[in-house]
Amino acid sequence: MNHSETGALAEAAAALDAAEAANEAVLRRHIANGVVITSRQVYIGESVEIAPGARILPGTTLRGATKIGPGCVIGPNSLIEDSEIGEGTTVNASQIYSSKLGPHNNIGPFTHVRVNTVTDYGVHLGAYVETKNSNFARGNTVSHLTYIGDSDVGKYCNFGCGTVTCNYDGENKYRTTIGDYCFIGCNTNLVAPVSVGDGAYTAAGSTIGKDVPAGALAIERGRQANLEGWAAPKMADYIAKKKKLEEEGK
Repeated sequence: MNHSETGALAEAAAALDAAEAANEAVLRRHIANGVVITSRQVYIGESVEIAPGARILPGTTLRGATKIGPGCVIGPNSLIEDSEIGEGTTVNASQIYSSKLGPHNNIGPFTHVRVNTVTDYGVHLGAYVETKNSNFARGNTVSHLTYIGDSDVGKYCNFGCGTVTCNYDGENKYRTTIGDYCFIGCNTNLVAPVSVGDGAYTAAGSTIGKDVPAGALAIERGRQANLEGWAAPKMADYIAKKKKLEEEGK
């Protein structure tokens, strides 16, 4: 290793040491202010505001104009940027960008909250849920594997697994409006622009392209046809193969 390379490595080490020292100074400042941080594996930007009583867990990055309310539990392994997190909200292993989450939300794990998501009190956005440019009123439950974009959602709605708001036609974005107390069935496609009235249901597996009146059940499915005996010849070889593996102890 030549002198130039040695010098470059020394400069890099010094820069890393300086960055770690600066971050630790920020962590110590927040701890002194009543924030609970028990690991140095946390990065907090200079402009971040955290209320006393919040808890920041390892692997968390907070940056930009982020504000964390009292009683929040952030992390582990979460990233929040330019966002406001309301009192008592938990964010577990998730990412949040340019959004405003209300109090006592439950976010994660593995939730992607994209720009301009706004939630009210007690909203749950669960595993592998993605949101963007959407408003969620009080008490919504979106537990898993769902995309909600360009939407306005009323209070106390329940979204089944696999719901998708189909908001983009390749040229323009369109909004979906969902009223209060709605039940959106598993694997529902809401083809925007479309609205679902208060207290309405969509049946699992439906593609909804027309407005749903309040209190209605919307069903859009093809008629099921059963071809008797169709599977038997296809399954014979498969079953024989598995039985042979069982006999061989594999």
